[in-house]
Amino acid sequence: MEQWRFLVTEAMSPAMNMAVDEAILQLHSEGKVPPTVRFYTWNPATLSIGYFQKAAKEINLEALRERGLGFVRRPTGGRAVLHDQELTYSVVVSESHPKMPSGVTEAYKVISMGLLHGFQRLGLHAEMVSLATEEEKEKYSSPGSSACFDSPSWYELVVEGKKVAGSAQTRQKGVILQHGSILLEMDVELLFSLLNFPSERVKQRMMESFRQKAVTINEVSPRPISLQEAVHAFRDGFASGLEVELVPGELTAEELALADELVRTRYASDEWNFRR
Repeated sequence: MEQWRFLVTEAMSPAMNMAVDEAILQLHSEGKVPPTVRFYTWNPATLSIGYFQKAAKEINLEALRERGLGFVRRPTGGRAVLHDQELTYSVVVSESHPKMPSGVTEAYKVISMGLLHGFQRLGLHAEMVSLATEEEKEKYSSPGSSACFDSPSWYELVVEGKKVAGSAQTRQKGVILQHGSILLEMDVELLFSLLNFPSERVKQRMMESFRQKAVTINEVSPRPISLQEAVHAFRDGFASGLEVELVPGELTAEELALADELVRTRYASDEWNFRR
């Protein structure tokens, strides 16, 4: 069975987490590191925004500062995500890899099989729903809200009819980077306090819509699931979902050096984070 590298990195700053994902992508494109599945957490808890979002318009930056939360713009699309009580994953693999279909839609589905198997290993009745029609897309999206990853226009992972994971993807230098949030718990009121709305009434309506469409693992699990248990379940899930052997590894010195450079030149800079 093909071997891919498996990383569980320590809790990192928002800038470093995004820089490490990009460093893996860049060095994989140069053939210096293998396909990689990485699990990580955040210190401090962080609001990340999608590449195309307008930070000043959509985010309450004063509330972010008051609460001591981190902030970073992702290299991927989608909407704002509060990274707090969650396990974050990233998958880096060449577009030309035999397991990766050429279409974005199908590649997303293949990678997300790892998530599906992980949820199932936790004893949850998870399924992947095809969003083939506008009606299906509407069911899982949160129109008008800056919160949560955009519902993919292709497939959604759901438990009890509610969205359980948010993922986003970018392709650069012939390499796919897909990363996303596996939510153990979520403070919905905190998330929505960090976003701008035209009125309190609109905010409350959007928050209620969000609660009806999204759910966390510990809201649907019959017993509490710890971060460590989630790591084990989703590690096995990605191994079986991708049909690979995940071999524990470490970031290379070159990856760490490149990540440090990307922190300085991109992810910790106001020019990157507030560019729109």
